Amino acid sequence: MSRVPITKEGEMLLKERLTNLKFVERPKISEAIAEARAHGDLKENAEYHAAKEQQGLTEAKINELEHALANAQVIDVKELPYTGKVVFGATIKLYNLDSDESISYKIVGNLESDPAKGMISVDTPIGKGLIGKSVGDEVNIETPSGKLNFEIEEVEHI
Repeated sequence: MSRVPITKEGEMLLKERLTNLKFVERPKISEAIAEARAHGDLKENAEYHAAKEQQGLTEAKINELEHALANAQVIDVKELPYTGKVVFGATIKLYNLDSDESISYKIVGNLESDPAKGMISVDTPIGKGLIGKSVGDEVNIETPSGKLNFEIEEVEHI
């Protein structure tokens, strides 16, 4: 099985989420099931069925996170030698040649991707188009929403 890349920060966030599910959410759901069970007839008890469904979803999420962490290859970009090239985990400041705007992205793994926060997956067209490029390079990237033209202004290992 192949290892899935994840940043050190992403690993910490997944571990926090897993801990919360196991030690906060799981006990709450158990209490809700016990309380609903105390109300009597389980066949027509909507609270019981809702709590059991929530329990199933929570257990599935716990399994998903445990599996993801077990198969993660944690990469700490701060430990990589700085070459000026875009690598996994790097934060890149780009200048959009079409809109005359600057934007920053951090190249991360699929598990921690959040485009609204500037965290783009290494597997996206933008991520793939930036990997290996250097400061000063002009990059033309085909995306499903059209062609993007950037100039790489800065690459940081933060």
